[in-house]
Amino acid sequence: MIRWLLGLIGLSLAATQALAADPVEIGIGYLRLAAIRSTLSLVEQPAENDGTAGAKLAIEDNNTTGKFLNQHFTLEERRLKNGEDAVEAATALAAHNGFIIADLPADALLKVADALRDRGTLLFNAGAIDERLREADCRANVIHTAPTRSMLADAIGQYLVWKQWKRWLLVVGSHDEDKLYADALRRAATRFGAKIVQERTFEDTGGARRTDSGITLIQRQMPVFTQQAPAYDVLVAADESEVFAAYLPYRTWDPRPVAGSAGLVPRSWDGAQDQWGATQMQSRFMRLNARRMTPLDMQAWTAVRMIGEATSRTNSGDVKKVVDFIKGPDFSVAAFKGTRLTVRDWNLQLRQPVLLADGRMVVSVSPQEGFLHQVSELDTLGYDRPESKCKLK
Repeated sequence: MIRWLLGLIGLSLAATQALAADPVEIGIGYLRLAAIRSTLSLVEQPAENDGTAGAKLAIEDNNTTGKFLNQHFTLEERRLKNGEDAVEAATALAAHNGFIIADLPADALLKVADALRDRGTLLFNAGAIDERLREADCRANVIHTAPTRSMLADAIGQYLVWKQWKRWLLVVGSHDEDKLYADALRRAATRFGAKIVQERTFEDTGGARRTDSGITLIQRQMPVFTQQAPAYDVLVAADESEVFAAYLPYRTWDPRPVAGSAGLVPRSWDGAQDQWGATQMQSRFMRLNARRMTPLDMQAWTAVRMIGEATSRTNSGDVKKVVDFIKGPDFSVAAFKGTRLTVRDWNLQLRQPVLLADGRMVVSVSPQEGFLHQVSELDTLGYDRPESKCKLK
């Protein structure tokens, strides 16, 4: 009896010591530019914590599960000022964070990825949608939670074709990123059987439109710009630079819908998303931040949750084990989009549905019904394996 009691006491002490053991610390860095890009619409101006707010919500989610597995997640944010070196900042973050969420332009992201290649640090691209980051300039230490331009263009292209709106008037901005988006839209039109009946370029001549006469000026300018077009079903705008597209709806010469950079817009997330349990997360986010969740918030949230999912599944805080699991065939993550998301092993892009929203409601979700694929319907969005030029290095 005494031996039994001593054994029971020993077990109790061992359990107490295990519970009292310091948790495994999983450090996650967040690297971004300090400047916030302005939008035409005052109600859509990005918040100061755009992106980081989503990451912080995911840290809470990770720690809810982590306390049962003796794991603890932390987030360290670093904002780059004008002229500050991204590689230097990333190296400092990597000193005590095995994972870094990056919201950086493509060139800066590539420099950071190359600098950290031999350290074993895994980067999550939460902001850059450039195709080349998943193609000719792909890197083995960068996973992309942000969708690509081609994924966004294919998402809107599938819906317009499904609606039988196959005649497109394409209006392209004069900046480089506008032209890249236009390339993706042309590819989508060819891929899904739409026809671009005409292309027009909207030149950015500078100047300020937010004046007392702004509405009058725009109301006269946009109908004139869009008149005398060949017969078309929908105007598709490529305006990543935020110069003109927001002024197009309800102002075109012909009464036609607008899609692309305005009107019906493809997004990884929208504040109106309420399906598949999203209302619960939207409410939590609103309580914490007093605003709606943006695509960048969701892309950062997903990156942090991918880390949390992998550490819980492997029951390890070892960066290499976590990285190998995320890249492996058994990994998936839930993200309130109706299906579990997985990583494309040929370019490390996260497969994901794309929401089509009009500013008030989610109108549809792509991939659309009838667009089939031999592996995953999600691979009908963006460049598929046979098209890829990525050689991970």
